Amino acid sequence: MSSLRLLFLGGTGTISAACVRAAVTAGHDVTVLNRGSSDRALPDGVRRVTGDVRDAASLRDAVGSDRFDVVADFLSFVPQHVETVLSAVEGRTGQYIYISSASAYQKPPQALPVTESTPLRNPFWQYSRDKIACEDLLVGAYRERGLPITIVRPSHTYDERMIPTLGKWTDIARMRAGRPVVIHGDGTSLWTITHATDFAVGFTGLLGAPAAIGEAFTITGTHAPTWNQIYGWLAEAAGVAEPVFVHVASDTIAAAEPDIGPTLIGDKAHSVVFDTAKIRGFAPDFRTTVTFDEGARRIIEYYDARPGLQQVDEHLDALFDRLAGHAAAIG
Repeated sequence: MSSLRLLFLGGTGTISAACVRAAVTAGHDVTVLNRGSSDRALPDGVRRVTGDVRDAASLRDAVGSDRFDVVADFLSFVPQHVETVLSAVEGRTGQYIYISSASAYQKPPQALPVTESTPLRNPFWQYSRDKIACEDLLVGAYRERGLPITIVRPSHTYDERMIPTLGKWTDIARMRAGRPVVIHGDGTSLWTITHATDFAVGFTGLLGAPAAIGEAFTITGTHAPTWNQIYGWLAEAAGVAEPVFVHVASDTIAAAEPDIGPTLIGDKAHSVVFDTAKIRGFAPDFRTTVTFDEGARRIIEYYDARPGLQQVDEHLDALFDRLAGHAAAIG
């Protein structure tokens, strides 16, 4: 593929940073537009422009009269965000890639594996409904005026900075202290978890692809361990030989902590496995190369090297004590 001129809206997040690196490695000309507040370094050769993607005037000033082969939008979460972005880039790009979410797929899923034709419906999580609304807006624009869209739906994508458990570092601290760690359900549901570097391989295969216009793609790996395995690998990486795991019904956790409830009931409480045939048609090299046993080691190494990041959430810590105590009381 010849070199493409790319604009990443974002570019320093968990997923977008990996995609920027992959695009540079592929030889593309990359510009990143964000507020410039992230501590992630950009690869050599990447141009950074500063702008506020929530402010139409700021965004238009930052983009200027530039044209791009691809604009990749990692920062729009509600239709108004999308409309603001389009006010600055529509007509100036050959492809607008919108990062949606696999949580938009039907919950609970009626059939596995989930495919791109699985209905979009999530009555439990507003985040997912907003992503669906963004997709609806974009599909309408594609049909009505030919907006060159490609929709991408990642599921749980992580890197060394992201601990994928309910309590994040609080869970690691509890493991190391010999205190019980709460796992939702019975811990045996399957959860597809994808390292950002693997996601980026699939994403890069869509850049500038004419056949991807008007299409939606799930980009996840094929690695779907149980939650018991996910927590167990973290415990092993943290040097905890015999972690104490307590299983609590997802509904009970959701009732006790409204901030956790929507993402739990609307996503993580269900076994989710995806069919990745469509994206592999565009990125033949796309596959899982980092399974979570390795991912867990990278996470713990990253946090152990940065004590300042090892923050225990006192609210969640107390919540887990209550939930674990209740589970022990009812036997």
